Amino acid sequence: MTLDEINALDATDPLREMRDLFTIPDGVIYLDGNSLGVLPKATPDAMSDMIHRQWGQDLIRSWNSNDWINAPRRLGDKIGSLIGAAPGQVVAADSTSVNVFKALSAASQLNSDKSALLSETGNFPTDAYMMEGLASASGRQLSAELVERSQILERLTKGDVAALLLTQTHYKTGALWDMAEVTRRAHDVDALVIWDLSHSAGALPVELDACNADFAVGCGYKYLNGGPGAPAFIYVAERHQGKVMPALSGWMGHAAPFAFDDRYDAGKGIDRFLCGTPGILGMCALEVGLDIFADVDMAALRRKSQMLGDLFIKLVEENTSGFELASPRVAEHRGSQVSIRHRDGYAIMQALIDRGVIGDFRAPDILRFGFTPLYTRYSDVWTAVSELADVMNTNSWKDEKYTVRAAVT
Repeated sequence: MTLDEINALDATDPLREMRDLFTIPDGVIYLDGNSLGVLPKATPDAMSDMIHRQWGQDLIRSWNSNDWINAPRRLGDKIGSLIGAAPGQVVAADSTSVNVFKALSAASQLNSDKSALLSETGNFPTDAYMMEGLASASGRQLSAELVERSQILERLTKGDVAALLLTQTHYKTGALWDMAEVTRRAHDVDALVIWDLSHSAGALPVELDACNADFAVGCGYKYLNGGPGAPAFIYVAERHQGKVMPALSGWMGHAAPFAFDDRYDAGKGIDRFLCGTPGILGMCALEVGLDIFADVDMAALRRKSQMLGDLFIKLVEENTSGFELASPRVAEHRGSQVSIRHRDGYAIMQALIDRGVIGDFRAPDILRFGFTPLYTRYSDVWTAVSELADVMNTNSWKDEKYTVRAAVT
């Protein structure tokens, strides 16, 4: 494929105008939206209003006059529209880790006669860590168990799994689980499923209700562009909501928080999965990112994501050597990222970042490249691979400065 052909793809891209809604530094090819989304141009003004008018002038009145109090549910429904959830099943709250704990606890209550919390080896660590923590603190015979990806469905057949926790889009490889099929297979043996959508929400169409999902969690700072440490979210299917006593029974999950009762009375519906006071500044930034999706055709977004990934794989294999594809080659089987392996991946990625092409590295040998269709161009992929090829051909990655590990990789 020639550069002229690639430029033609950009010229006819139905999402090309979306890029203008984001702040992208000059000279930067940003392929790390699967780790931190870029800044929407509208966010600084929204934050300025939040800080100077709502907080600065309206002060505590803003809980009512600026509707701060309903932000978790308002944003939750906006997220719900992106992940196939009817209103009243999602709230924006807390962190992904905290919401994983909430979902695991809820599922273990609903399946109190089962003892295993199950996930795959190599899943994002916080998911496994939260399984261990709940098993340790549960006061009953819960066990946290990890098995190889290929053994998950077979392990389910033992019939003792209370909750299966899987990341729909694998954080390292981008490999996709078939949500509908896995959920069906789990339900066949009365196991409940928790889907981690941190690398799916805003990157591809998700249909939680249609798949009969039980629980889901995810973060707001990747493809949703809510900023570093943005509020996360939790989905609880309506059929489960009233059957669970929240393990984290904070005051915002109370049926009447401002009654200040001594005893906890769980809120109705999804409200009981709130916990502490929402971080309103973070909610403000996240809502700007969410509102960008109001006019986005998710099917078109998914098509572009797949084409960007296919183009990247093709160009890497045509122009470089020494790399191994770590992601599924078939576009339908991966999320919106492509990962490649190299034993010197860390140094290579640092050399690439030094040239203005920003991806990231995951130990022990994964170079990750995320493609955010709202702002990534086909020409960005061309430039990124051209720089990668030059890094390898010139051996510039062998400079000692690129081998020094930073705290965040």
